[in-house]
Amino acid sequence: QLQLVESGGGLVQPGGSLRLSCAASGFTLDYYAIGWFRQAPGKEREGVSCIRISDGRIYYADSVKGRFTISRDNAKNTVYLQMNSLKPEDTAVYYCAAERGLRIGIPTLRHEAYDDWGQGTQVTVSS
Repeated sequence: QLQLVESGGGLVQPGGSLRLSCAASGFTLDYYAIGWFRQAPGKEREGVSCIRISDGRIYYADSVKGRFTISRDNAKNTVYLQMNSLKPEDTAVYYCAAERGLRIGIPTLRHEAYDDWGQGTQVTVSS
């Protein structure tokens, strides 16, 4: 079983930056991708970015392109989300999740495809 733990959230002013970490433990060799998602009160869970474990292929939601950067450190079993130029609308609980299985295809930002989830970390962007 894979366990995911997010960290790095906090309170920042608009225009500021945060770096989120997703540390994975357990069995990690049979996972296709790691994704970052967020959910704000009254809104659906939204895919932010994902990275394919095998080769590091990256995808971003349009809302964060140019501002957020996802990366991985396989030696540490950790995926990062560097968030720059933060906006109040980025305020949400951020979750990392793992899609189980090895497959051919495009990594997805649909939350229904992901199997294992962390508990989330709060990001608040406010003056």
